[in-house]
Amino acid sequence: MIVAIGVGAVNVPVGDVWHIVVHHVTGSGTAPADPALDQIVWNFRAPRVVLAALAGAGLAVSGAVLQSAVSNPLADPTVLGFSYGATLGAVLAITLGGSVAAAGLGVSTAAFLGAMVAGALVFALGQRRGRMAPTRLVLAGVAVGYVFLSATSFVQLHASPNELRAVLFWTLGSVAGAQWDQLPTVAVVVIATTVLLTLFGRRLNVLLAGDESATALGVDVNRLRLVLLVLSALLTGTVIAVAGGIGFVGLMIPHLVRLSTGADHRRLLPLTALLGAVYLVLVDLLSRTLDRPNELPLGILTALLGAPFFLWLLRRNKAMD
Repeated sequence: MIVAIGVGAVNVPVGDVWHIVVHHVTGSGTAPADPALDQIVWNFRAPRVVLAALAGAGLAVSGAVLQSAVSNPLADPTVLGFSYGATLGAVLAITLGGSVAAAGLGVSTAAFLGAMVAGALVFALGQRRGRMAPTRLVLAGVAVGYVFLSATSFVQLHASPNELRAVLFWTLGSVAGAQWDQLPTVAVVVIATTVLLTLFGRRLNVLLAGDESATALGVDVNRLRLVLLVLSALLTGTVIAVAGGIGFVGLMIPHLVRLSTGADHRRLLPLTALLGAVYLVLVDLLSRTLDRPNELPLGILTALLGAPFFLWLLRRNKAMD
């Protein structure tokens, strides 16, 4: 993160970055000699790098939990429709503008509400006789996602060129506009939810053995799955509300961690959060440096990296044959 903060249109030495960050965080040491560097490091780059780390951690943990909750190794927030719901909410906020602002909703709030609505629909449609069926949940997520995607496309057709540019950049994901006042809520949700889900680690491990085995061991499978899905929707909605639609993080990172540490969720979830944070910080660094002075949306790079991994996973996993 320190290296990522120092790299950009104006490169800042790592030592200067460390000095500025420590000064602002702890209040110790002398003030930076160059106010311009202090402005670049602390007000422009540090918030975006921290947000990238939080978004990567949140999306990765959400993907890991969803894959266990619905017993599908290809599940992630996009497959279950959460991302599409958030996208529709944000697009409506951007295109309606004054009407949404009059209702007291910003783009982030609208995106969060969209993710929650999509999650509620998936939960309702994924139940059969009062119980959540993993296959129905995935199918419901795909169907709800396409409905929201169609609605988003319809809204875009009526958007002005300026609105369309903002919509396109937001839907592909970006942390470029991150500000410090956005981070406390995201940090609390990501950290608290990750800790809470880690406490469910033993139950998640039991869930991997199948519903019948989990029930025999005293786990209320339906209630557990509902809690996991609600927490995942909360996590995804919060992240997408501030960082936009970033795909493949929730699919790729949990599998990379499983390959190296196994499927014990007590280790899997914290390590997934850490690797997800590192991964998206590096992706954000690439987005700023590959095509200077232009900046690439994060979703383009995560798709370029994630799609080949997805195909490799299909070939490697014999259970999908």
